[in-house]
Amino acid sequence: MTGGAVSIAVIMTIGLLAVIAVRGLGHFWPADVIEAEYRMPGQEAKLVAGEVVEAEEVPRARLAASGLPVQADGGEFMTRELLKVGNREIYGADFNWVVGEWLGAPRTPDNLLVLERREWGNFYGYLQSVKESGNLVAEGDAAWAELQTRIERVDELHEQLVRLEKKDIGAINAGLERLRLETRKRELAGKLDAAAQADLDAERAQWNAQYKVLEGRLVELQQQVNRDSVLVRTVDGREVELSLAKIVRAYQPNAMGTFAKLGFYMAKLWEFVSDEPREANTEGGIFPAIFGTVMMTLIMAVIVTPFGVLAAIYLREYAKQGLLTRIIRIAVNNLAGVPAIVYGVFGLGFFVYVLGGSIDRLFFAEALPAPTFGTPGLMWASLTLAILAVPVVIVATEEGLARIPRALREGSLALGATKAETLWKVVLPMASPAMMTGMILAVARAAGEVAPLMLVGVVKLAPSLPVDGNYPYLHLDQKIMHLGFHIYDVGFQSPNVEAARPLVYATALLLVLVIALLNLSAVYIRNHLREKYKALDH
Repeated sequence: MTGGAVSIAVIMTIGLLAVIAVRGLGHFWPADVIEAEYRMPGQEAKLVAGEVVEAEEVPRARLAASGLPVQADGGEFMTRELLKVGNREIYGADFNWVVGEWLGAPRTPDNLLVLERREWGNFYGYLQSVKESGNLVAEGDAAWAELQTRIERVDELHEQLVRLEKKDIGAINAGLERLRLETRKRELAGKLDAAAQADLDAERAQWNAQYKVLEGRLVELQQQVNRDSVLVRTVDGREVELSLAKIVRAYQPNAMGTFAKLGFYMAKLWEFVSDEPREANTEGGIFPAIFGTVMMTLIMAVIVTPFGVLAAIYLREYAKQGLLTRIIRIAVNNLAGVPAIVYGVFGLGFFVYVLGGSIDRLFFAEALPAPTFGTPGLMWASLTLAILAVPVVIVATEEGLARIPRALREGSLALGATKAETLWKVVLPMASPAMMTGMILAVARAAGEVAPLMLVGVVKLAPSLPVDGNYPYLHLDQKIMHLGFHIYDVGFQSPNVEAARPLVYATALLLVLVIALLNLSAVYIRNHLREKYKALDH
């Protein structure tokens, strides 16, 4: 019975991951785009185009109750299809439900174009011409090759533009902010004399001169990015001119072979894990959320391991085993069952407002009233998770210490070692696998938590990473993104539910993989330590 229960649990887990993977990873495959005549009873036919996202059978009476002109005769069920029609500026919505029986003569033209844009979703239509500064450059058959060439050029310019804004201009802004705080600090200390003011003004003038140079380069790049445009005709005959600065890629899915689609699929997957989000987190990538999750979990592990291990060592090796020690152990065990949101409230009240506010008043008075550490951020999120996970580490480490034979301790002491030397050179090495087990359990719980993080440092969008080239390089006061909160935000707060649904599955799968990778790394270290100190057991 036990083996059967374990097998069922494994099968259910694998099945759950398979469902998540199919629903999430299938989103990146370039689906064929159909063009068809949509004829509602009693109305003129109109041309529609889009990707078939979902199809289902619904009762005929239900469609009639929704106001559609459904005829009474016919079968009990009708087919309803969800089309991703794009062209939001024309149709008002990216998705539209249609009745399958009213779609006539569906076809998949090879020259039907999909434009993936940085804003406003996809655009579906037929390529008419490519323009440069309003002048015609190419049309007809030559327009497709010219469009691809100019999109590559715009992508390169856009990368330069982003690098200029974030790295170069960001460094100047950081330098000017540092000067502003230094000026304010000297004012508060009464040390802002004429010589100091002259030095600060000279340095500020240097930063401003550098900014003037970069500003000219920025304007030049923006003009080059906005130079080209493309004229596209929708399936119902409307012509729209789009700037290539707003287009990420152009492709014709109906004309793509299997290998071409596979290459496109891999490119989309890489974009998903390496790029920044866009379109209210429903397009682009989730790299800031991956980075924030891993960074916060690693900082949490660095904090929780020494505190948990030291507490376990004291309770097992030094504390007198009496009523007080038993009460402490009961309290530690009960802490493991406290709801996570309670830790979030504690972190917000103590870490952010009390501790962070005190740090600001003591060390960052020049920045007040704007908070530095007196606001949710990476440090407080990591500390909150550490408090949440420390009971797990204490219990696991205590169990490991309890399994070490007393004879080993007595033998070490008999050979002349002190108690501290015995603890450091005999007991702790043998207990290190148990410590790693506690850290594995702590990482597994903390990496997937969402509720407390909503209060102590995780936000909807934080494309700037907490690590950059500006001093102090690791910005513990900065807010971060998190995969768990990203799933919540995209799944329940997105204005475009249909576009967000597959990304919820894809992000959930990625969160599971990130946690599994962190756990497997810790398991590898634990197994290595177990093999290294196995000889001490005999």
